[in-house]
Amino acid sequence: MSEVAPGLITVFGGAGFVGSQVVQALARQGWRIRVACRRPDRAYKLQTAGTVGQIKAIRCDATDAAQVGEAIHGATAVINLVGILYETPGRKFRDLHVGVSRTIAEACAAAGVDRLVQVSALGANPESGSAYARSKAEAEMAVREVKPNAIIMRPSVVFGAGDDFLNKFAKMAQIAPALPLIGGGQTKFQPVYVGDVAEAIARAVTHTEADGQTYELGGPAVMTFEDVLKLVARETFRSPGFVPLPFV
Repeated sequence: MSEVAPGLITVFGGAGFVGSQVVQALARQGWRIRVACRRPDRAYKLQTAGTVGQIKAIRCDATDAAQVGEAIHGATAVINLVGILYETPGRKFRDLHVGVSRTIAEACAAAGVDRLVQVSALGANPESGSAYARSKAEAEMAVREVKPNAIIMRPSVVFGAGDDFLNKFAKMAQIAPALPLIGGGQTKFQPVYVGDVAEAIARAVTHTEADGQTYELGGPAVMTFEDVLKLVARETFRSPGFVPLPFV
């Protein structure tokens, strides 16, 4: 197995839920880490995860090609974790998934950065009925057009302290008399722990055998959405009702 010696790595989206765990995993491997994000103040706390000067946060608008180019200057590897779970005015899937991914890949190609890890999502499919899943698939294709050896990681629903999935429903269970069974509750998930996802990403960027590969990351248990909500209710000592709702 051929390993890449840790050097300088730029992590886009490194201040987020998964990104912060990835930064910590990279620090343990000995990388010097540049966290590129819109709000560097949110990444300052990560500096304590490494030695003095090992982790630095910089301001970067990942939709701006010039800023992206500056963020990867001198880096030997790049990880793209930029993503949103839902759209809001001014923050669209196509812009932040497809557009940003293409911009980062093109910047890597122009700067001669060989190693690029693109964090996608399990279920990414250009034919999906989900705009989110379609945009993730289109982002993968945009990256591979520019960087065929890019490593693509597709995590399932990620859970852990501070997640935006299980914790959201846990909060709802505290105040709501019923929880929504979206799509009848039969959609299947394979929840995966955030620490395991972070370790997988950190290992992939270090090993050349991962070049050009796509990895799907899931936990040990396959659960329906109804199973997930019942688990949340049990762990929060609540007994809410469940209301089936159609997909919209």
